[in-house]
Order: sequence, then structure tokens, then C-alpha cells
Amino acid sequence: MSEENIVERSFTVRAELGLHARPAGQFVSLASRFTSEVMVGRGEEWVSGCSILSILSLAAEHGSTLKIKAEGDDAERAVSELGSLLEAAPGDV
Repeated sequence: MSEENIVERSFTVRAELGLHARPAGQFVSLASRFTSEVMVGRGEEWVSGCSILSILSLAAEHGSTLKIKAEGDDAERAVSELGSLLEAAPGDV
């Protein structure tokens, strides 16, 4: 990723079961709708936001913090909407 049009913010996983298969699938489905490249990070590890296996490999349990980084024309919207998905109260998703 270059330094232009990059948006990065941190979010807390609110789902009681963490980012398991169903919410990870929803995340990937939403991330795939944006033209921006989406990456998700936990600690020092970064993975593609468009790969369910990569998202699951982060093993993000309830209360963990994930960073979402997007680069592209709709980066701000991508980070905002994906972050809202992560921080949705259980049952909202």
C-alpha cells in the first residue's frame, strides 16, 4: 500500500463468540464491495480483508482489537462500515 488515500482505525470485536465463521463471512462480503484494498491487522499480523480464511486466522475473540486499513477512493467509507460491523452489538448482525 502506498501512503496516498490510506485510512486506518482500530475497532473492538463485540460479538460474544468473536469473529467466527458467520461474522467473518459477513465482513468479507462487505469488504469485497469496496474498490479499496482492505487489510485487517491484529498485533503485527496483517491479512487481506477479502479472504475468509485469512480473517479467521487472526483468531479474534470477543473484546479483541482489530485494525482495519483501506487504500483507495472509498477507503474512508470502507473502514467506517467495516468497523461498524465489528462493533455491532451481538444480535445486531
